[in-house]
Amino acid sequence: MTTHSDTFTPTMIPGRSLIWSEEFNTPIAWGARWVGDRSSAYRYCDHNPDDSKLDWLTPGCVTVSNGVATFTAVPAGRTLENGRQAWHTGLLTTEYSAEGFQVRTGDYVETRVRLPSGTGAWPALWTWKDGHNEVDSFEYHPDNPNLLELSNHVNRATTYHTDVDAIGPDRRVTIGTGYGAHRVEWYVNGERVFSDGTGVGPHWSAYLILNLSLSAGEYHPAPRGPAPITFDVDYLRVYR
Repeated sequence: MTTHSDTFTPTMIPGRSLIWSEEFNTPIAWGARWVGDRSSAYRYCDHNPDDSKLDWLTPGCVTVSNGVATFTAVPAGRTLENGRQAWHTGLLTTEYSAEGFQVRTGDYVETRVRLPSGTGAWPALWTWKDGHNEVDSFEYHPDNPNLLELSNHVNRATTYHTDVDAIGPDRRVTIGTGYGAHRVEWYVNGERVFSDGTGVGPHWSAYLILNLSLSAGEYHPAPRGPAPITFDVDYLRVYR
């Protein structure tokens, strides 16, 4: 039987209300709404040599102008525990913030982003709590220019969604995710592209993470030079 919490459509669905949003019309509310210098998803909180990443979290790498948040990554004068040069980069998480907002089973999250073109870029919108509860609304790598990775790590479901007409470097795309108890659903530009058949369970909840990671070269090419790498976000909205 289909229930409300297992059926999702783009954000204009009747009966759903906007419960939380970040429109990036004002400066980042550090500490109150967002935290950018640590995440429990990273072994060292503010940097991460794991998962083939080069990240060193730096709040100043997220800036807001004209209703757009820009994440900028630049080489850092730091060395990670794996011996690689770190990159200063931006991350926004609701974890540790005063507001402490969490999405939960039945919610629908939507973002509109401009995908990056710089080699080594690894942007994502995902969730995290207590060492797990991860659902990836998307991950993107410019070396696979027309592909989004969509993953539910709570109950093990992943797909690679390819669309040469909608997905590509420097292109804007709208991505939505419905966290159903029995299935998670993903939408690209308003069309459902994947329903996993596993879901997150009835009592799931997690913090939001929106970030720009840098690949270290194991799975995808690392940055080829010191030029800054950028990723833009127009908004992030949650409906219930």
